[in-house]
Amino acid sequence: MNKSELIAAAADDAEMSKAEMSKALDAIVGTIRSAVASGDKVSVTDFGAFDVRENAARKGRNPATGEPMDIKASKTPRFKAAKGFKDAVN
Repeated sequence: MNKSELIAAAADDAEMSKAEMSKALDAIVGTIRSAVASGDKVSVTDFGAFDVRENAARKGRNPATGEPMDIKASKTPRFKAAKGFKDAVN
């Protein structure tokens, strides 16, 4: 399911227009993105939690040459599914 299919399905369920649902989805995604980018955790009951994981700097190897290289520290967004969501999938 892509974004437009998601919008169409959710609009039918919520009895909203596709334009209204698209605007709502964009607002929700934007809010989650900015909250996680600022270091906050966003939890949605029975769905899951969005947060950021920090990866420390480390040494690695270039797979093509085998030469050692430094890998910079980074932040990675993460989603952890809630138990209710996992149970629904299984």
